[in-house]
Amino acid sequence: MLRSHTCGELNLKDINREVTLSGWIHKVRDKGGLIWIDLRDRYGITQLLIEEGRSDASVVETARKLGREYVVKAKGTVVERESKNPNIPTGSIEIDLTDLQILNSSKTPPFTIEDDTDGGEELRMKFRYLDLRRQPLRKNLELRNRLSIETRKYLDDQKFFEIETPYLIKSTPEGARDFVVPSRMNEGQFYALPQSPQTFKQLLMVAGYDRYYQLVKCFRDEDLRADRQPEFTQIDCEMAFVEQDDILNTFEGMVKYLFSTVKQIDIPELPRVEYADAMKYYGSDKPDIRFGMKFVELNDVAQNKGFKVFDDAELVVGIVAENCADYSRKQLDKLTDFVKKPQIGAKGLVYVKYNEDGSFKSSVDKFFNQEALLSWAEKMNAGKGDLLLVLSGEKNKVRKQLNELRLEMGERLNLRDPEVFAPLWVVDFPLLEWDEESERYHAMHHPFTSPKHEDINLLDKKPGEVRANAYDLVINGVEIGGGSIRIHDRELQKLMFKHLGFSDEEAQEQFGFLLNAFEYGAPPHGGIALGFDRLAALFGGQDSIRDFIAFPKNNSGRDIMIDSPSVIADDQLEELKLKSVK
Repeated sequence: MLRSHTCGELNLKDINREVTLSGWIHKVRDKGGLIWIDLRDRYGITQLLIEEGRSDASVVETARKLGREYVVKAKGTVVERESKNPNIPTGSIEIDLTDLQILNSSKTPPFTIEDDTDGGEELRMKFRYLDLRRQPLRKNLELRNRLSIETRKYLDDQKFFEIETPYLIKSTPEGARDFVVPSRMNEGQFYALPQSPQTFKQLLMVAGYDRYYQLVKCFRDEDLRADRQPEFTQIDCEMAFVEQDDILNTFEGMVKYLFSTVKQIDIPELPRVEYADAMKYYGSDKPDIRFGMKFVELNDVAQNKGFKVFDDAELVVGIVAENCADYSRKQLDKLTDFVKKPQIGAKGLVYVKYNEDGSFKSSVDKFFNQEALLSWAEKMNAGKGDLLLVLSGEKNKVRKQLNELRLEMGERLNLRDPEVFAPLWVVDFPLLEWDEESERYHAMHHPFTSPKHEDINLLDKKPGEVRANAYDLVINGVEIGGGSIRIHDRELQKLMFKHLGFSDEEAQEQFGFLLNAFEYGAPPHGGIALGFDRLAALFGGQDSIRDFIAFPKNNSGRDIMIDSPSVIADDQLEELKLKSVK
């Protein structure tokens, strides 16, 4: 071993111990007679001391050749520091050097390897191996590692069986776009990389492996953003002989366990909110319940008063921002500009100030008197000093717009503390959703989700009203994962395919293997998949998942460090019977 200890473990108990450390040069401070070197590895930083005239001359000579990020091996004695650094675990000691060897030199890095670096995101992604030396990224990956260990501990204790499923599978038309892989041995045919192991884990239930899990890599060829990557990891699980409550209780237990062991936070029982209520009161199927501001519908007190904007609207709905009646005109104009942004799409914003003296001041005083505005305040349970914010329009659109305004107010009022966690289950999703572009229904989750038994008779006449045995885990306004009770009956699965627009022949061609398996004693089963990258980012208090993945892609789906994707040689294309795009 080129080291006896790491750069993060020595302290006053090690005084007078002879040690050998290896790592990277973080910083050199040459004061003439004294030279201090900060040596860094993934465990921390230890200060090295060299004193000219007392330390060996060769050590002094070597020290003065050092540059940032040189790799060195250092031997010496642990001594107490005169000027201690309370900000690092090794801040009470330093190493009085007796030997110093350069193991490798380094070019000057393109950005500083510091907690607060001067490198932009693209530059740091190009030199990701340098960026990963920074402590914030090391801590993120340490957190991710801890989460994976504790996840496996919990599931193993619950008698789950970790089983690997294939990465080269069959492309199916449902869901996001597949990444496809040409087959050399089967000309003109392609594998797909899995968007999830969905059908394989169902087949494992048919096979009798009643509790399966996998920390699995999945792939989706979709547009990217801060919380999406083309390849991502999920905690994929399936259980047989269960009902919905069994799954929710099992994975609520896992959520509580992870928060307790990794964050030392005790999470209370998770509330369960029906999808319809989530949309009605929050305008979102992933509500952030760290704060209030539930929606209040105002049609009965705000319409038919001569204000055409409200009278012509399908829905008039608002929120209460407590203690914000003192908002200035400038602040209110900024909120109006916010909801008018193209990505939100509201035509305007109505505000009502409920002043401390009991009077009201609104942007619609021309149409509503004090008595009318008081009825709004009473309906919304607002108090003196509060600010009422109201939108109107088409029901589904206006709820989404108000959701954005609610989240914006939560940010402005510092109600979305990343160290506060509010998980919940959203249940009873619609089974199907209408797609305007294709003019047909699509499965809201996937085509293997079971409808509520009492709603099956609605499939033919009112398919949009059928509820699914589906559920999502939401934490702080982020969908961490979701799942469902699956269809395990061949005839019901065929009926589901029919309502999704598959002919019997198409269903057999695409999913015949699953339909056939259902003829051999498929047990009732269901499962869930949690986004592991999102979970790690949430635990780390960040929105972006990139810094919780060792080697992520950028927004264009490129790995700019290795320059991928890239063209391949013509002879490779020829072997695969593919044409060059040059």
